[in-house]
Amino acid sequence: MMRPPSLRLSLPGVLAAFLLAGSPVTAAPQTPTAIVGATIIDGNGGLPLADGTIVWTGNRITAVGPRASVAVPPGATVIDGAGKFVTPGFIDSNVHLSLYGAGETAVRYFDRNTNLTLEAAQMQLKHGFTTVRDSYGSLLALMEVRDAIARGDTIGPRMLVAGNIVGWGGPYSVTFSLIRERDLTLFQEQFNDYITQGSGEELMEMEPEDLRVTINGYLDLGPDFIKYGGTGHFSNPIMIGFSPRAQRVMVEETQKRGLVAETHSTSPEGLRLSVEAGIDLIQHPEVLSSDMSDELIAMIVERGIVCAMLSNTITGKAWQDHVDEQAEREEREAEAKAEAGAEGRQGEERQKTSAELRAERRARGEGIEIRRRNAERLIEAGCVTTIGTDNYLGTAPEFRRTPKAENQAFGLGSVIATEGLVELGMTPMEAIVAVTKNGAIACRMLADLGTLEAGKLADILILGADPVQDIGNIRAVETVIRDGRIVDRDALPYERVFSQPGKGHAW
Repeated sequence: MMRPPSLRLSLPGVLAAFLLAGSPVTAAPQTPTAIVGATIIDGNGGLPLADGTIVWTGNRITAVGPRASVAVPPGATVIDGAGKFVTPGFIDSNVHLSLYGAGETAVRYFDRNTNLTLEAAQMQLKHGFTTVRDSYGSLLALMEVRDAIARGDTIGPRMLVAGNIVGWGGPYSVTFSLIRERDLTLFQEQFNDYITQGSGEELMEMEPEDLRVTINGYLDLGPDFIKYGGTGHFSNPIMIGFSPRAQRVMVEETQKRGLVAETHSTSPEGLRLSVEAGIDLIQHPEVLSSDMSDELIAMIVERGIVCAMLSNTITGKAWQDHVDEQAEREEREAEAKAEAGAEGRQGEERQKTSAELRAERRARGEGIEIRRRNAERLIEAGCVTTIGTDNYLGTAPEFRRTPKAENQAFGLGSVIATEGLVELGMTPMEAIVAVTKNGAIACRMLADLGTLEAGKLADILILGADPVQDIGNIRAVETVIRDGRIVDRDALPYERVFSQPGKGHAW
């Protein structure tokens, strides 16, 4: 079985007391630190607290409240918060930090998988995302980076990782890439096994009791949650992946360990089966082949299932590009119709094939319009919404014909997704709750994360502008505090492999 090499980190000097050189705070971790006089947005969705104070010692918050009623401990390091806005650290519930795709990149960069994974994770942290959930990728490399960060060997966001999408066969498979198994190279077959770690397409053929044993074997490897393929990866046709009782087995065995069970299901009936199986979270629930029924929306809301939305792909520039393209298409079609009429060429046309009709719907951008409508309706119905951006590593820069889109670049894509929630109908405060408190619910870590309260972990952002007035001000991150330690954002990422300095995304 292919395994990743040991993590090779290029760190800028010694991380004394886990504070990077150049940090505005040089106190030891156990010295109390206080932000005084800031506007505190605690993540619970209530009114911001003006002229507030937040205190932490070590990695835990000890007090939050009005400046007049919160005592700053003697000897504490004090940060002047006047004119600043404090929020919990942000959370992205669906990123892809590691190598996983088919193509030249996997071959060329396999021995640098952990370096790439850390680089991607640090780009998320640089933009204020102090926790990320990686729902598909190289489990072994992801766990290596996750554990290095948790031990304090390096700096990065808190990572929860799933590894393979259970029931899919790796990047060179029918379920993931519509690639048949025949004529694969030895590397391709080995890379499939490296990604799946025994959780591939063979699970779809198992009886429930065998599946129960196998899913526990995968859980024993150390993933933090399970994501399974309720359907295949691609549309037309969308194949249902597991029977209802098989899905219940996977959900039950995962939840027995106190872990989140989630699904990728992109047909209405496929998603319904996963909901009925008792899942905790749906990745991109809006991505369906048709408009979601009121009944299915009501089921999701009633059960409190977390909806991690790909809002970065259906709002902002992505949506405006669609609107512009459709306007141009309609203009071309009108001109062609007028020209045909003038030349007397408007005869009776043959009946179009179903394939031609599907192609026309794709040309009209039916997919993005369905996704946007579904997202708007889920939000309006009150589902527990967070972001799940699918920010992905993708192709190495030297193999790209065009630059990678900003909306799925590490860090920046997550910012764009948060802004997009407002475009989909949320208030800015609701969008902040979505990427803080609701993100913590998605992690099953609300007791420790997601809101600024005494006893919780000190994952804190200091912004230079008010995000409640304009959600775009989440870009004004001035200070990132992760687990009580102030991060030198300018030093991130430590080692540049795919990213480029000065461009923020440039992936």
